[in-house]
Order: sequence, then C-alpha cells, then structure tokens
Amino acid sequence: MKKIYYLFFFFLSYSVIAQTACDDANYYIVSSYSHVKDSYESNNIDHVKYYADRAVGSLKSFLNQMKSCDCVNAERLAKKSYDILEKVAYQETYEDARFFVKRARDSIKAGVIEDDKCSVLRGQNNASTTATTTEVAYSDTSEDQTALSDLEKEQLKLQQQQEALKRKEQEIKAKLAAQQEKEQMLEKQQLIRNYQNALRSSVKSYNQTLKLCGSSHDAFTYAENSEGLENKSVNEINEHYKREIETMTNEFLSALNSVN
Repeated sequence: MKKIYYLFFFFLSYSVIAQTACDDANYYIVSSYSHVKDSYESNNIDHVKYYADRAVGSLKSFLNQMKSCDCVNAERLAKKSYDILEKVAYQETYEDARFFVKRARDSIKAGVIEDDKCSVLRGQNNASTTATTTEVAYSDTSEDQTALSDLEKEQLKLQQQQEALKRKEQEIKAKLAAQQEKEQMLEKQQLIRNYQNALRSSVKSYNQTLKLCGSSHDAFTYAENSEGLENKSVNEINEHYKREIETMTNEFLSALNSVN
C-alpha cells in the first residue's frame, strides 16, 4: 500500500508542476497576442516593429514553457506566428510591416484558443486519473484506511493548489491588461508632446519668416490645450492636431500673401 501511496503522491506532484508550467505558457501567449494587437493598431512603422518584437519575445517564452505541455496545435501555431513576426523587423514600409503583423495576429489568436482547449483537457485528465488511482488504492485493512485518508488529504491539498494557480492566472491577466492600458496612455502622452513641440517650432518659424518679409501681421502664438485628449484614441489625437496644423498653416499663408 505504501508503494501505491508514494507512486500516487509522485504522480500528483508531477501533475501540479506540469500544470504550473502550462499556466505560465498561457500567460506568455496571451501577452504575445496583446503585443501583436498593439503592433497592428500602431500608426507608424517604428511602433509596429517595437510591439512586434515584444510579441516575438513572449512567443519565445511560450515555446520554452510548452516543452512540458502536450498541446501540439498551440505550439505549431506559436511557431508559425514566431516565424512571421521575425520578418517584420526587415520591412521598409509601414504597410508591409503591418501585413505580416496581421497574419501573425490571426495565427496567435488561434493559438490562444488551442492552448485554452488544452488547459481544459489537462484539468479533466487530472481529475479522472486522481479518481481512478484512489479507487485502486482502497483497502479494508486499518493501514490502508489510514493511507487512504492521507491520500484524500493530499488530494484536497493539491486541488487547493490548482485553484490557487487559477486565481494566479486571473491576477496575471488583470495585471497584463493594466500594463497594456498604462503603455497606451504613455504612448498617447508622448504623441501629444511631440505634436505640441512641432507646433511651437512652427509658430517660431512662421514669426521669423513674416518678420523677414516685413509683415505687420500680429505674431502667431500657440495656446496648448490638450485637456481630455489622453482619453481619446490615437487616431482621434492625430485628427485633432491635423486640424490645428492645417488651420495655423492657412493663417500663415494668408498673412504671407498679404505682405506688400
């Protein structure tokens, strides 16, 4: 009976270790999908390549963790996505880079689904194996009854550990979402600063040009007003400053044309 108990304990311990590695793998493929979405939604080639590179790093970690997991389809899709994303760094145009990112995004999304399927199957197999082993180990002797009680306690302990792992997975996903939101906010703040710096530089250049031409037009000024812009999308921010630039440029050209 003791031999059966030790074998059962070893199997359950190994299952928990493997489950932990597979949970970590799930985090990395979800993280990769998040990065590749950011890459596809970026509005310039530098950002496309930056987030694509981060997605490659997460896929590499995912594939390393998958060595202890049996999920052929998820691993195959991850390798396919990895190969596609590596090509992004060598593209010279925004459109070409984004083309490969879109292909990778679709295959990574399919990989996430396959990995989730494997997680469900692993959980079912672990539960089935635990029930079968417990039934075989049953005995009417006093020693066997004691061992069985110990096994039940160990099983309960392992179930609690698995529940803790699931909670940890949810926490990781929540942190990932918060990190993504923070990165997006920082990106928008930097974009706003870049536009404001460009507008200030334009105002200075316009005033110097008008002065050299002998214009009596009042000096141009730029009043920064970015209130609420951080809560808008990147495309909305671009459109906002595009209108400001067009308005200021038209006013400058009008003032320049009025010079005698």
